[in-house]
Amino acid sequence: MASALPERRSGWPRRRWLQAGAALALGQALPAWAQQPSPDRPQPVTDSAGRPVPAPARVQRIFPAGPPAAIAVYTLAPDALLGWPRANRPEEIEFLLPGVGSRPEIGRLTGRGNSANLETVIGLQPDLIVDTGSVRPTFVELADRVQAQTRIPYALLDGRLDAVPESYRILGRLTGRTARAEALARYAETTLRTVRERVARVPREQRPRVYFARGPLGLETGLGGSINVEMFDAMGLGHVAQGLQGGLARVPLEQVLAWDPQVIITIDQTFAQTVCNNPLWRSVSAVKNGRVHLSPKLPFGWVDFPPGVNRLPGLWWIGQKVLPAQFPEDLRTIARDFYRLFYQVDLSPAQVQRVLAGRD
Repeated sequence: MASALPERRSGWPRRRWLQAGAALALGQALPAWAQQPSPDRPQPVTDSAGRPVPAPARVQRIFPAGPPAAIAVYTLAPDALLGWPRANRPEEIEFLLPGVGSRPEIGRLTGRGNSANLETVIGLQPDLIVDTGSVRPTFVELADRVQAQTRIPYALLDGRLDAVPESYRILGRLTGRTARAEALARYAETTLRTVRERVARVPREQRPRVYFARGPLGLETGLGGSINVEMFDAMGLGHVAQGLQGGLARVPLEQVLAWDPQVIITIDQTFAQTVCNNPLWRSVSAVKNGRVHLSPKLPFGWVDFPPGVNRLPGLWWIGQKVLPAQFPEDLRTIARDFYRLFYQVDLSPAQVQRVLAGRD
């Protein structure tokens, strides 16, 4: 697979791109020459928000609006990915296709720290803009506005775990990569169905109490309804903070002690390394019994951060850490298979070990 960026299309002189960018900066409509639809463009594809998205005749250049979108596009069409919202670090690039993982930082259109303006997007000449995440009205309005102003098709895909299969199928139709999209969608469907069936075999009262710890002190967690703890909800496991509705929140240590979780899942290496020697945590059941688990995160998190398709192997990993009798699979095999299918790289035994260790 070619590692270079897709070739820039000819047809619009640089002067005209600068004119279009200037028009957008001034809030003006694009000039007529920038608004002509392609006569051979296929019928629109309906995205996850129910929006008709004009399907490009050929997709060679895709702008990802945020990190989950970048990962989804990479897994389906790495050749078309223009770049990353944040440049990948060397330890992350190692687990991605050569020449693709190291593509440049191009900023983001959505989420915290959105750093790509429309002039930047137009200058990159994408055939398609993809956003993966919430389909709330705020993001629908953004997609409509950007598509109207740039005349670049903008697909909004539902980023919830339950929606991953259909989101892949939509993206496959938009990009003309339906066969690969179907393979990824089926992996997601099989994984979600299997882990739910396994968890359902265990009566609720026999499922361990799980706490999701973030931050070096372990006192940040996701409340009920938060995307950060969607993994547990999707599996039917639940978590100790699910009765408190909200997003990410800092909780007092006294609350964690009252919850007394039997298993702690964390994404923070510092917390994982220090909690067992911290006298304040010594009475927590998970700490006493050695059931504090640091989740894998190379090249992207298996449990959280970002909340994208990269979490699929994390369903198997959480299952084994929380209900080991129900999840006897070798996680090394799970990792190798997922990375081969989704990231399109073959891991060495040493790389598998580094991934499962959970360290940066």
